[in-house]
Amino acid sequence: MDGTSAAHERDLYWMRRAIDLSKLCPVSEGAYSVGAVIIGADGTELSFGYSRETDEHVHAEEAALAKLAQGDPRLAGATIYSTLEPCSQRRSRPTPCAQLILVSGLRRVVVAWREPSLFVNDCVGIELLAEAGVPVIELPELADSARSVNKHLPGIT
Repeated sequence: MDGTSAAHERDLYWMRRAIDLSKLCPVSEGAYSVGAVIIGADGTELSFGYSRETDEHVHAEEAALAKLAQGDPRLAGATIYSTLEPCSQRRSRPTPCAQLILVSGLRRVVVAWREPSLFVNDCVGIELLAEAGVPVIELPELADSARSVNKHLPGIT
């Protein structure tokens, strides 16, 4: 297996872990069920989180980042896997997840599914990250799996 294929297989493996985490979310009629996992440069899991893990407003990326010390040097070489595009706007907190990722120093983001226009008309989390120089990889082959955890929401099939 060449390096590109091996990296893609690792991305699929960790995204499946994030999808499994999204299944732990307490169901909410007003929010997505999302899982996130942060993987260090050495391939070890540094942290994980899921929507509503610690309170009804916490997002998955926020929960995962909160378990690590601010300025943790491992974040500079780490990847965050999120089942849904990191938010660019929030109703419940002042700082959206795309901004939390930028501030954390994470240097790579992998997502399964772009945020549809259900709660936010135009999520631009991927664009904000890319504009800041953070590579964002999409895994469309796992989008259906990430989406299926959210069938409780109107218009999500």
